[in-house]
Amino acid sequence: MRIAITTSGDSLESAFEARFGRAPRFIIVDTEKKTTKIIDNAQNLNAAQGAGIQSALTVLGTGATVVITGHCGPKAFKVLKEAKIAVFTSEAKTVKEALALYLDGKLTAAAEADVEGHWA
Repeated sequence: MRIAITTSGDSLESAFEARFGRAPRFIIVDTEKKTTKIIDNAQNLNAAQGAGIQSALTVLGTGATVVITGHCGPKAFKVLKEAKIAVFTSEAKTVKEALALYLDGKLTAAAEADVEGHWA
């Protein structure tokens, strides 16, 4: 399974990022191969609009079936849901903590977006 986790850093010890669409990076964790890969999302940091949708399409291209983020807006959530990518929200401090919470079954899949679009 591949899991996309929002971050501002480049390792499992990096800070967990609360924003999905404007997350600086995604860390893709492959739980079967025990590997990680950094996906740059800088093109969406200052996007006037569409950051959530573009970020969702970026995640879709990684083969991830799960996203762990702090918050997910309605447009991004819709794209992820249609692609059958489950969204889990967390208040973890680090990527490693968010991953551990998910793997331990302590996160619940979101049923809908939890923020309005265009939030800071």
